[in-house]
Amino acid sequence: MSNKAVISLSTGLEDPERVTVAFLVAVGAAEQGRPTLMFLTKEAVRIAQPGVAVGTACDGCPPLPELLERYLAAGGTYLVCPLCFNAKALDPENLIKGAELGGTVPMWQWIGDEGATSFSY
Repeated sequence: MSNKAVISLSTGLEDPERVTVAFLVAVGAAEQGRPTLMFLTKEAVRIAQPGVAVGTACDGCPPLPELLERYLAAGGTYLVCPLCFNAKALDPENLIKGAELGGTVPMWQWIGDEGATSFSY
């Protein structure tokens, strides 16, 4: 059985607490040594642009930049839905480290035959 984790995030900073929870789950998986992929769709594709994931969602919550740094340091990667990204006319040459454009086929290729534990936010 695979130990991979996929966290699907469709919410952007319109709901920073949801984004924070998704990142806490992703960071937890990656820091435990699980191959971890965040699949960013809808408004969450904006997070793949530098300088967007800023601030702190709530009292006691870790700052979003800290979570992104920890996720990257633990080997976490991002797959950014190209349909959602292009619909927002974002710059594909300006992605954060660890992020690449790719849709559902690359996501399933990454998951492979052994499967993955998945979470959706």
